[in-house]
Amino acid sequence: MNMARTTPISRVRLTRRQRDRAILLVCLVVVAIGLIGLARATGWDEVRAQIAGLSAAQLAGLLALSLVNYLFRGMRWHLFARRLGLGTGFGQNLRHFLGGFAMSVTPGRVGELVRMRWIGRETGWPVERTAPLVLIDRASDLAAMGLLLALALTLSTGMIAGALPVAALAVAAAVVVTRPALLARLAIWAYGATGILPRLFVRMRRAAQSLARFSHPATLIFASVLGLIGWVAEGYAFWLLLGWMGADMDLWTAMAIFVFATLAGGLTGAPGGIGGAEAAMIALLVARGVPLEIALPATAVIRVTTLWFAILIGLVVFPHAEARSRKGAHVVETG
Repeated sequence: MNMARTTPISRVRLTRRQRDRAILLVCLVVVAIGLIGLARATGWDEVRAQIAGLSAAQLAGLLALSLVNYLFRGMRWHLFARRLGLGTGFGQNLRHFLGGFAMSVTPGRVGELVRMRWIGRETGWPVERTAPLVLIDRASDLAAMGLLLALALTLSTGMIAGALPVAALAVAAAVVVTRPALLARLAIWAYGATGILPRLFVRMRRAAQSLARFSHPATLIFASVLGLIGWVAEGYAFWLLLGWMGADMDLWTAMAIFVFATLAGGLTGAPGGIGGAEAAMIALLVARGVPLEIALPATAVIRVTTLWFAILIGLVVFPHAEARSRKGAHVVETG
């Protein structure tokens, strides 16, 4: 009887896992084909020469700037966890934050919800009580990137078509998520309009009400500063990379291209923004007069030193975070 009940659920989980892997594989194949095609059209020798021209110190510098991004955003995660009242320490929160990077390539990055599982095991808090942590963290990223994009567009030497609406959309989404009453009303309206998944909308409303803990002005300002520093570090790395490869571009234009491409990739819903971010970055660089033999390797290198470096860190931290959460679950149960 038990086998009959559990087998369909296991099959559903297996099917979803296979589907997620298939989506990721398709995205990777499409990106690989596109990059290979561009490299062949440009010339393999030029692309290889640009990448080989980077020194170990320069690559280390790019990775170090990415670490600045992860550290400052990890500090922001810790700030939000403290405001939520989880009672977890900085090392514990940083472990959850970095370990979640291993799931960045799941569709819509929903796999990063594994952080909620770790927190639940170690603290006993249910998902609906910790879900606001994910919402406010994602909203803070949108706000920081939207504000940075608007600032970069203001200070850059040229405009990017469609960038201002994207910046406005990012900031607007962040405003909605950080307004508990507004988000709760949207959840009620959505349920009234669809009439489906009542439990989901009840949880959304409860999570929205819990966001009030983060609405303190000092918390939002400090979180915004941490997020801005983090994303400026990666945008600055992109500008340095372009300069090292011989592209003549001002800092703020490079910053705008990097942030816009990252946001555009995220809007596609593809795992890690794979495909959309690369396409947008190459197209914008070429439109700004950067030769394809520079735009192509620059895009590949910056994605490796940002997205894939984060995933690598996540894969290293993930087993440790999983083991510690299991140990924490045992302590919670026996306590």
